[in-house]
Amino acid sequence: MVQAYILIQTEVGKASIVAETIAKLPGVIQAEDVTGPYDVIVRAQADTVDELGRMVVARVQQVEGITRTLTCPVVHL
Repeated sequence: MVQAYILIQTEVGKASIVAETIAKLPGVIQAEDVTGPYDVIVRAQADTVDELGRMVVARVQQVEGITRTLTCPVVHL
């Protein structure tokens, strides 16, 4: 199992609806509105890194109101 944080920038005023929409997607553990340089932070999981990448590109980035994403895979050192 691979987990990652997805940091999301949204259009002005869209953070809440983006977080609500993403929270319903399969593989999403949690989606929260935040303040700072990013508007929404998501914790997601998938079976493989490739599957995680497909989820981000095919599902998360297609949500209306998103302007940019940064995916940060969780590592266990």
